[in-house]
Amino acid sequence: MKILVSALEHSANIHLKSLKKELSADVEFIGIFDNELGTPIVDLRSLAIMGFVDVIKKIRFFFKLNAQMVDLACGVDKVLLIDSSGFNLPLAKKIKKKYPDVEIIYYILPQAWAWKKKRIPVLAKTIDKLCSILPFEKDYYPENAPITYVGHPLLDQIHEFKDKLNDKIENILFMPGSRKGEISKLMPVFHEVRKKLDVKAVIAIPEYFTKDEIIEVYGDLSNFEVVYDSHKAILEADFAFICSGTATLEASIIGTPFILSYIAKSFDYFIASRLVKLDYLGLGNIMFSKFNDRAIHPEFIQDDVSAENLLESYSNFNRDNFLDDSKALRGYLENGSSKNVARIIEA
Repeated sequence: MKILVSALEHSANIHLKSLKKELSADVEFIGIFDNELGTPIVDLRSLAIMGFVDVIKKIRFFFKLNAQMVDLACGVDKVLLIDSSGFNLPLAKKIKKKYPDVEIIYYILPQAWAWKKKRIPVLAKTIDKLCSILPFEKDYYPENAPITYVGHPLLDQIHEFKDKLNDKIENILFMPGSRKGEISKLMPVFHEVRKKLDVKAVIAIPEYFTKDEIIEVYGDLSNFEVVYDSHKAILEADFAFICSGTATLEASIIGTPFILSYIAKSFDYFIASRLVKLDYLGLGNIMFSKFNDRAIHPEFIQDDVSAENLLESYSNFNRDNFLDDSKALRGYLENGSSKNVARIIEA
């Protein structure tokens, strides 16, 4: 079976690797994905962007890549789109128009319930099989929409959870993000927070950064222990300060108490604040509030991200309550998603 895959994000490729293990050996990927999974048509590092401004700068490149993917759809058995709605939804429309008989599967759906609810009927009409990783997502779609809750992919990667917490906080993890822009904005605050804490400080850095890039975006890391395995770092930490993203949900599931911080570009935040109508930014908070009507962890965004605010929240954090909430969140998600998505692809 030949599958055209569009997985632009680093996190999407982590989940794609878990999915590949559940698929038959004769399944072949073509398209956009990590080179560990085959021979992609583009280097994923060239796709790393942050916000609306970066998209505008690279718009010609993405149009060309989109057209290349449409051409590749000729002759494939199925199309698998993962996350990245800004690229994948227009791609799905073009493929469906040109090759109406090719089955399109969307895994990790666009968060249309948060951004643009008008996209939901378009998704239901364009995509043949919608694989949802959020239990509440199905409620936003029409009753006849081809949508299935498949479980959450993080539960395919996470197999160890915290049953209890250490009495003292001795190991604090800092995760300022995976993109240069978000890292450079958070690191000055994280450096200041680290100076005020008399504990072991660990910082998780993506493996794909070069030494020069690390110096450029992180600054002096002599006061930190540098690690590259973020999953292990979250599991071992007693507490964490984490940039908004997948890592916040991972910590919520594992049971590591943390505080979310995020500073976007001013223009991006201006646009997003008018498009998104949500009470929370972190996925853990969004999901937890669906069945408990409150947040599971604190959030600080834009001007509220200061060393003073983070340290005060850290001092007042009830870690035991967080651990109980973490267990409840895992129960809400039920199971991993890879086996269910593999069944849908090979059906």
